[in-house]
Amino acid sequence: MGVSRLMDLLADSREVIRNDGVLLLQQLTKSNAAIQKIVAFENAFERLLDIITEEGNSDGGIVVEDCLLLLQNLLKNNNSNQNFFKEGSYIQRMKPWFEVGDDNCGWSAQKVTNLHLMLQLVRVLVSPTNPPGATSSCQKAMFHCGLLQQLCTILMATGVPADILTETINTVSEVIRGCQMNQDYFASVNAPSNPPRPAIVVLLMSMVNERQPFVLRCAVLYCFQCFLYKNQKGQGEIVSTLLPSTIDATGNSVSAGQLLCGGLFSTDSLSNWCAAVALAHALQENATLKEQLLRVQLATSIGNPPVSLLQQCTNILSQGSKVQTRVGLLMLLCTWLSNCSIAVTHFLHNPANIPFLTGQIAENLGEEEQLVQGLCALLLGISIYYNDNSLENYRKEKLKQLIEKRIGRENFIEKLGFISKHELYSRAAQKPQPGFSSPEHMMFDHEFTKLVKELEGVISKAIYKSSEEDKKEEEVKKTLEQHDNIVTQYKKVIREQDQELEELKQRVTTLMSQNEQLQATVTQQVSQIQQHKDQYNLLKVQLGKDTQHHNSHGDTFQMNGIQTEEVSKLKEELEEWKNKHELLQGQIREKDFLIEKLKSSQLEIGTTELSSQSSRSGGLEHNNELQKELEMLRSQLQLQSVEISQLQTENQKLRVMNTTADPVLGDSGAAVANSSELEGQLEQEIKELKSEVKALSEEKESLKQHLDSSSSTVAILQDEKSKLQQEVAESKKEQDDLLVLLADQDQKLSALKIKLKDLGVPVEDEDDIESGDQGDEDEDVEEEEQD
Repeated sequence: MGVSRLMDLLADSREVIRNDGVLLLQQLTKSNAAIQKIVAFENAFERLLDIITEEGNSDGGIVVEDCLLLLQNLLKNNNSNQNFFKEGSYIQRMKPWFEVGDDNCGWSAQKVTNLHLMLQLVRVLVSPTNPPGATSSCQKAMFHCGLLQQLCTILMATGVPADILTETINTVSEVIRGCQMNQDYFASVNAPSNPPRPAIVVLLMSMVNERQPFVLRCAVLYCFQCFLYKNQKGQGEIVSTLLPSTIDATGNSVSAGQLLCGGLFSTDSLSNWCAAVALAHALQENATLKEQLLRVQLATSIGNPPVSLLQQCTNILSQGSKVQTRVGLLMLLCTWLSNCSIAVTHFLHNPANIPFLTGQIAENLGEEEQLVQGLCALLLGISIYYNDNSLENYRKEKLKQLIEKRIGRENFIEKLGFISKHELYSRAAQKPQPGFSSPEHMMFDHEFTKLVKELEGVISKAIYKSSEEDKKEEEVKKTLEQHDNIVTQYKKVIREQDQELEELKQRVTTLMSQNEQLQATVTQQVSQIQQHKDQYNLLKVQLGKDTQHHNSHGDTFQMNGIQTEEVSKLKEELEEWKNKHELLQGQIREKDFLIEKLKSSQLEIGTTELSSQSSRSGGLEHNNELQKELEMLRSQLQLQSVEISQLQTENQKLRVMNTTADPVLGDSGAAVANSSELEGQLEQEIKELKSEVKALSEEKESLKQHLDSSSSTVAILQDEKSKLQQEVAESKKEQDDLLVLLADQDQKLSALKIKLKDLGVPVEDEDDIESGDQGDEDEDVEEEEQD
């Protein structure tokens, strides 16, 4: 529990106790991974970051420095603590440390120290010596939280102290190294100038400027190397600025390629070396760019034809410049020619190159020149190993014979070994960042040391091989290349088939999901139809009960006692008398009408007789017809007269009966009293009947309204039923279409399975079973809908 007790001191309200606790933990965590882990898991990161924030971040005093040193002890070379720091989202809390204002004059020594330690702490998290996965995750976290953007702001700010600027460049270098996302962002950063220039161009201007501090130039070179590390896109952008088609003809802006060429051929040997190494990194492991760089033409002087970049490099090399310049150019040529037969052919095409190399290797020079001799031997070995024998005078076998005659194989191998035995080579091989105490010690690049390790043994074997072995090796290479081509073709076919399979699988999944959705909608519609059917049946039953209730109510009303029967009889008698009276009135009107008709017909007959007498001369036939019609009319008139007489007698009888009934009723007083009593009873009964008739009419109206409402509900239900039947028919049609689609899909799936079986991929038959089950379910749904 000792460490946890010490951690409690960091939360002590007394600053003296807290500060001494920080110092004690510094001493405890030095070179002790176990205590570092315990302290980290006791919430040390949270408390230390809180203290740094309370003290004012980079503007704080010595306490901030002590906390930063303790954080370095906890994180440096401790992968578990670094992972814990990243996962605890503590990287985001580092961003406020680097918020620098516009006025950067008059920084205190403590602020410079604090910022220096903060930048080193960032570098601890993204160091190239860390596991690649951990470094990559920290780099992404720094981009997403805006820490990289903050560092680039400091990089382009004015008035920042030189040592802070140098350390910031180194920090940005390691934050972007090998991370495509961060490298792309860095390529888009512009300096606040007019017009704005890319940050890469501004940094390269400092690198090739001999008046800049040495450490700053080294930092810029490291930044450029980290920008191009595993970044083929960035390499292509740098090389494209050198190609003839992309060079800015106006000359208004300076490109990265122009700055590199200017540094490559300047009088400053350090600029030559830095530019050569930077250009070599633009070609690293990229055969396409090596071939494109052969197209670069340089204008050396007015009136002379342009010279290729490769030719210019060899020209400067042969002029006997400084050792640093020649070492840089030889490293560039070795990187350019390795694994690029076309570049080797271009190099051998110049007849002065091979004699120069053999002359340099064969001479016995001092220790300073031994490094150049070793690099010349490496370049000659590359020219042999990657030679495609396209030039007759410089075939592999002839070059080997030339080495054996002028240099000797053992001497050649010995000179080649000078490179790896050099002290500066061993120092450069340790870490990617160029860390040299003085400009004279800058001889080797870290990535170039890897190339030397790779080629040294291969070239030694190639020198001792005979021509027959070379032929066999070439044949083996050809067969391997053919085999590789065949394999790549098959890989391409398999990749295309995999893509097709993935697309088909996605289509199958989408169709399955669509099928499931449609099945769900069908089942939902079936359930809704069933609910509507149930509601319809329920309403039907309720309507039947209501009609029965109304019928029973009417029966009970009719069976209401004797009084209702008497009333009904009186009503019937009254209706009979009314009907008889109306009949008699109708008969009288008909008789009167017949009398008037007969009178008019007699007048017409008279006129017809006169007209017939006057028109006798018209013809006998017409006269006979008129006589026949006259006889018929006379017979009809006689019949009608008989009927009129009968009706008149009946009318007189009815009048006599009416007149005789009135005096009979008025003779006796008892009859009058009885009639008055009967009239009173009749009036009372009539009133009661009227009231009952009124009540019955009201009840009839209510029953009629209820019947109308029920009939309207029945009509609505019938409409809904027709709509539901229509929806069922549409769903059946959609289901039939789905079944057709599923059948087509099953055929496609079976064809795909046959293809997969032909390709040797195991296929399970579960899809067939599932599709069969779904088909059965579809049939069940159809049967339910029909029911």
